[in-house]
Amino acid sequence: MKFAILGSGTGSNAEAILSEWKAGRLGRAVPVLIVSDRPEARILTLGERFGIPARFLSPGPFKTKMSDDAEDDYARTIRESGADFVVLAGFMRVIHDRFLSAFPGRIINLHPSLLPSFPGLHSIEQAFRHGVKITGCTVHSVTPGLDCGPILGQEAVRIEEGDTLESLEAKVHAAEHRLLPAVIRLLAEKDAAAQQSAAQPVQGS
Repeated sequence: MKFAILGSGTGSNAEAILSEWKAGRLGRAVPVLIVSDRPEARILTLGERFGIPARFLSPGPFKTKMSDDAEDDYARTIRESGADFVVLAGFMRVIHDRFLSAFPGRIINLHPSLLPSFPGLHSIEQAFRHGVKITGCTVHSVTPGLDCGPILGQEAVRIEEGDTLESLEAKVHAAEHRLLPAVIRLLAEKDAAAQQSAAQPVQGS
């Protein structure tokens, strides 16, 4: 399974994925492209470090979403890289049907809460301010709705007495760095098994 990583910021989750790949712990999953909607994003520097092509692609004129032309450009660039799977790792743009339909059922996102609790922005702070005792992170399939696609994996994080928002953020981010590569590895194994099954000749009765 060849995949592209999309991100908008420092790329800490992308770095966790690529480190697992370099260590041979990502199974059949192979990263082939890094894309950012911000030309100055640190995530793009990971390309040279890990030997993966990294590109800035304009998202268009909007602040929180991509234009139709941009979605087409992103989809075309990802396909040309050989990737058929997309990992959103801190990608801060809403994507719509135009892009989703290019990779149906093959786009995943990492969210810093135990969905369906605390969707949207500032999820770690939301959990902390609400006083819940357990939060965490979720990897889910991307659908047109906000953070509501099928859940593929979760890791819980306990909020301890004495935790600050900063210490909780550090614990959730550490959980994210474990969960996202693990889900990618599992999906690649399932993808390989499905392809092998499809290639098997049908036995006559």
